[in-house]
Amino acid sequence: MIGLRQSMLKSGLLAITALTVVAVPAAAKKASTSGPVITMSEGFRAAAQAADSAIKAGDTNTAQAQISGLMPVSDYEAYVAAALRFELAVLKRNFQGQRVALTDMFKTNSVPKKDAPRLRYTAGYLSYVVGNYDDALAQLDYAKTLGYDGIDATMLRADIYLRKNKVKNARPFVQEALARQRASGQAIPAAWYDRAISLAYAAGDWAEVGALYRERLARYGSAGEWRSALSNYMTAPGTDAQPQLDLYRLQAANGAMASERDYQAYAQLAEKAGNYAEAKAIIEAGRSAGKLTPTQAVTASLMKSVTPKAAKEIAALPAAAKKAAAAKDGSAAMSVADSYFSLSQFPQAVEMYRLALSKGGVDQGKANARLGIALARSGDLASAKTALAQVTGNWASVAGFWSVWVDQQSRKTAFQPVAVPPAS
Repeated sequence: MIGLRQSMLKSGLLAITALTVVAVPAAAKKASTSGPVITMSEGFRAAAQAADSAIKAGDTNTAQAQISGLMPVSDYEAYVAAALRFELAVLKRNFQGQRVALTDMFKTNSVPKKDAPRLRYTAGYLSYVVGNYDDALAQLDYAKTLGYDGIDATMLRADIYLRKNKVKNARPFVQEALARQRASGQAIPAAWYDRAISLAYAAGDWAEVGALYRERLARYGSAGEWRSALSNYMTAPGTDAQPQLDLYRLQAANGAMASERDYQAYAQLAEKAGNYAEAKAIIEAGRSAGKLTPTQAVTASLMKSVTPKAAKEIAALPAAAKKAAAAKDGSAAMSVADSYFSLSQFPQAVEMYRLALSKGGVDQGKANARLGIALARSGDLASAKTALAQVTGNWASVAGFWSVWVDQQSRKTAFQPVAVPPAS
């Protein structure tokens, strides 16, 4: 962050005086309606030009010699001398020197009014860099009274409060910065999301953690990003096993299973839910990926337990589906749908989830969430989006994460190249 802001300082602020030094004629004196009287002697102007040229050439020794020899006698010459010291300090990456030079510039009456707000922000940034946080806040307040209230100033306030170990004070500024960036239509940097997520995490605001992760994934959706987001989100206290299972399914759908822990936790949740064939398939996938070994104790024991149960689970499905169709409520159909889902038989799962919803007596949030996921995995992305949008309550976060995945799949489908057959 420091490097980014420093480059902005160089590009946006530091050439203020150099152009002025070159442009003002010898011993010029003129009254300006928009600024102070400009007065420079011929000798001062020549030395200032030499210093400016040396700075542009990266010759710090010559620049330092020329600047040290400057003897300002007017307010404007004092301003130019301070500005040249500022530019030299930037060339040397001397933050303390930059801050001192800015103070000297502010002591004059020659700072252009149009530059004053931004320069005050710069002073705040430099005070932050050198560790003078109270002055940094004071300078930002001053900049705001002069009309400078950019998003960079908002984020800088957050950084300052974090350095002061005042996390609760920092969070509203990060939230404000994200809101303003969204309103501007500009992309939010990944680092801003990370800062906001860490603050929401520290505050125990899991609703915001989930919302921010989903928004981040919509922009930055690599397999690694998915794993990080879902792994961190699943640490939320009180997260039920069933929603966790669907988040592991989402992690797998993104190719984001990356460790022994991922496969082991997923398989254990599937087994706990009675999805023995799914647990078996996950262990086999982990072994194929080189993340699990046949001798790994937990999954080896689990594999031995679920293998015979998986065969019985599959064999019992046709009769269970027939029984569910004749049942008075949808609970049996929901159970059968979950079994089909766990076997990746998504069209059959869709049919049974719809039957469960039509009969009633089931958790609407869970049913709609899994209906949406099953529709998505079967390729009906538009219907999936509709079903997931209806989910409320404890399953809303699961539906939200899967909705991001659906959107990503929709974009991939929309941009698939058309195969053109060769000319005969």
